[in-house]
Amino acid sequence: MALDIAPLRQWIGRQETVGDSVPPFPAAALAATLDRDDAPGIGEPLPPLWHWIYFRELHKHAELAENGHAGLGGFLPPVPLPRRMFAGARVSFPRPLRIGEQARRVSTLADVSLKKGGGGDLIFVRVHHEIAGAGEPAIIEEQDLVYREAPRPGQPEPAPLHSPAKAVWKHEIKTDVALLFRYSALLFNAYRIHYDRPFALEQGYVGLVVHGQLIATLLADLVRRNTDRPIKAFRFRAVRPLVDGSPCVVCGVPNGSTVNLWAEEGNGALVMQAEAHLSDR
Repeated sequence: MALDIAPLRQWIGRQETVGDSVPPFPAAALAATLDRDDAPGIGEPLPPLWHWIYFRELHKHAELAENGHAGLGGFLPPVPLPRRMFAGARVSFPRPLRIGEQARRVSTLADVSLKKGGGGDLIFVRVHHEIAGAGEPAIIEEQDLVYREAPRPGQPEPAPLHSPAKAVWKHEIKTDVALLFRYSALLFNAYRIHYDRPFALEQGYVGLVVHGQLIATLLADLVRRNTDRPIKAFRFRAVRPLVDGSPCVVCGVPNGSTVNLWAEEGNGALVMQAEAHLSDR
């Protein structure tokens, strides 16, 4: 029976506003999580994609659904599919967001659409975020969230794609439980697929799922490790889930002011594709 998304489309246009003073501790904690020694201090720019650990919605414990997410039907529509994934995003950085800056994020639900995939129905929810402080916007982002059906018994996994090129920049990260736990804590994210192994297996995964936002952050971090040129825009698309215990190898090929990026498992299976656009300075 086909899903009727007309009731869900009534959520289009809803807005949510969250303020944050961008304190130094979360950035220092993420720097430690990424094995960096250069945590930004007061007045210094927040590195690209680190805004995800700020502007968090502080839902009460009683407001959480069985899967650990906030219950649907508030800002996000009540999509009747059990598996949710951060499928991709397009982010631009008109100016630096700085540690200690009083800022707010205005989120708008931009679209809800239904598509058919090899595993059944897919519902895509597009959310537009704009983060601004005292001046013009600092970060403009469009996120794509995808909701999927539960896995069907005996349903085969799609064949993996492989790396698109030979990497010029490369860095391998150990995706252990401690890494996932620390990043979930920074996101204030209780989604159980990231820390509850039996639940993740019930959802059809073969282990704990590495956050898509973490993989994207590692790709942006690869750029920072190899050039001083600031990122002015970044986009990514998730290709397949990565689970704990699988090495996450982030790769890049610079080409002028563009860096083609991807993340792969240790066996070369493609996990995420991305692109960074660099500022002249």
